[in-house]
Amino acid sequence: MSLEHFMNHAISEWMRVKGPLSDVVFSSRIRVARNLDGFPFPMLSTASQAEEVIRKVEQALKQDQSKYSFLAGAELIRMKDLSDLEKSVLVEKHLISPMLAEESRHGAVLLNKDESVSIMINEEDHIRIQVLFPGLQMKQAWELANEIDDWLESHLNFAFDEKCGYLTSCPTNVGTGIRASVMLHLPALAMTQQLNRLLPAITQVGLAVRGIYGEGSEALGQLYQVSNQVTLGLDENEILENLQGVVRQMIEHEHTARGRLQEVSLIQLEDRVHRSYGTLAHCRIIDSKEAMSLLSDVRLGIDLGFIRGVSASVMNELMVMIQPGFLQQYAGERLNAEQRDIRRARLIRERLAMEQKS
Repeated sequence: MSLEHFMNHAISEWMRVKGPLSDVVFSSRIRVARNLDGFPFPMLSTASQAEEVIRKVEQALKQDQSKYSFLAGAELIRMKDLSDLEKSVLVEKHLISPMLAEESRHGAVLLNKDESVSIMINEEDHIRIQVLFPGLQMKQAWELANEIDDWLESHLNFAFDEKCGYLTSCPTNVGTGIRASVMLHLPALAMTQQLNRLLPAITQVGLAVRGIYGEGSEALGQLYQVSNQVTLGLDENEILENLQGVVRQMIEHEHTARGRLQEVSLIQLEDRVHRSYGTLAHCRIIDSKEAMSLLSDVRLGIDLGFIRGVSASVMNELMVMIQPGFLQQYAGERLNAEQRDIRRARLIRERLAMEQKS
């Protein structure tokens, strides 16, 4: 499978499947951090040491690719072989982190065919296993991540301390090395101004709330990533149960807010949704922030049955396709901000028109 596969598909194959509670939960992610014993952490590694880590993973892949379904069609891609634009596309598809794209001169990523598995190499840690599932499926994502972890550990000697657990570059990951996160769409809570009260309360119970691309990113389109902050002193099941309990409460609050909006402000809500759809269907120039906000409204309208003939997966697709890197990849050339805004509007119009005809 070639790199073009990852560049030319706006949404990963796993995103086309409707998961549990997908009207609120976009995705569940498990990330596992591991380091190799006897090697300096990536920030201190030499080029030859970093390349050796990549070679070890590459050898494991070649030896076992036919044995494991999660390695079907997998390919190892070195960051040095990618342009800045290609790396941006992979970030926008959540297949690599901004850190790997921007800071890792000697990094790589192993991606499987449906892009549900991404193994980042020489990011903050030597190995970052990432598994993505649609909807609320943290347990299933963890089971797959654990299987991948076992596979790698059969080939690699991980840095482990009997007292502290798995050793990582960042102290907050020491222990299990697991970060579980859920991407939530919370438009009704935002409209009813309940998020300002809810989000600080979440951080007080040991969870982190971040934007669409993780730490330091903005919550575009009312998408919020909620994850555990503590990995030391808790086992994997405790981490997942704590996060899932809070996430289910957030889903309940969002459903309640949606119901309340329909009871109190139905016409206003329908008007907002259809105005947003009309703007997207006819705009000639639009920036990414406005487009994400309008797509959020339309996605809510689809979930509530206000808009028919457009699938929720198209909204997911557009939320990726309108990002700067993917737009330029689609155009086949670098674009300035105004050119991107014009191209974004045209792409949205064409995609919505195509959906209505199908």
